[in-house]
Amino acid sequence: MRKLLLSIVSLTLVGCLGMPQTVQPVKDFKLDNYLGQWYEIARLDHSFERGLSQVTAEYTLRKDGGVSVLNRGYYAATKEWKEAEGKAYFVNSPDEGYLKVSFFGPFYGSYVVFELEKENYEYAFVSGPNNDYLWLLSRSPRVSADIIERFEQLAKQKGFDIEQLIYVEQE
Repeated sequence: MRKLLLSIVSLTLVGCLGMPQTVQPVKDFKLDNYLGQWYEIARLDHSFERGLSQVTAEYTLRKDGGVSVLNRGYYAATKEWKEAEGKAYFVNSPDEGYLKVSFFGPFYGSYVVFELEKENYEYAFVSGPNNDYLWLLSRSPRVSADIIERFEQLAKQKGFDIEQLIYVEQE
């Protein structure tokens, strides 16, 4: 019984580290170029972000080689800023855009960068462990219509429900 319980707990802890079958993390990923502030342009809805606008993510290097994550958004209903602090680590190698991120103790979820503007890291398309998690991040609060069109086309090809996308209000 003890082994069964341990197996179930272990599977639960690593169960969110997969990725959609249609998604492949970018190669030649350079963490130093990815660090800094990103604006959330679009996302699929989830309870942990529901109702938030002006959403940003700040990535900084940790002393242990991981990444500190600070997600921030404005909740207009209560006129309050909400923040979530987390940590992330590479799943395979540091040159692959595949990380595991945790905001709740030992529980990790996938963070898969599957499209990235390579020259200046101006935008990134990010997935979670399955097709229910999708984000378009940008270094600026607005992106061109061409980037949005590319994001929607690629996301649709990869099986994401783009009809459910939320475009985040950024001021």
